[in-house]
Amino acid sequence: MKLTLLALCGAVLLGACAKSPDAIVAASMGNAYSGTTCAQARGDLLVEQQTLAQLSSQQEGAVVGDAIGVFLLAVPVSSLTGGNKEGLIATSKGKINALEARLSNC
Repeated sequence: MKLTLLALCGAVLLGACAKSPDAIVAASMGNAYSGTTCAQARGDLLVEQQTLAQLSSQQEGAVVGDAIGVFLLAVPVSSLTGGNKEGLIATSKGKINALEARLSNC
């Protein structure tokens, strides 16, 4: 019984840990940029790539923070304190995919 409870608690803690930026899947944006001009899409793509780079850097810090927190305190500290940027990264990746799709028609 104790072993099952311990395994369940461990699974919950590991599931709450921040994911690596590479492991985060892009959110679908559909044709969100279909009405954007090619010049505007190019500019937006550059800005979004910079945003993704910054978010990925922050997420990598959250991954390390969670690993240390789970090891020392058994708590994913970064995920609990708002350091996890998974949703923002998924959105940014989706925007980049949509912008690249728009630029493929230019």
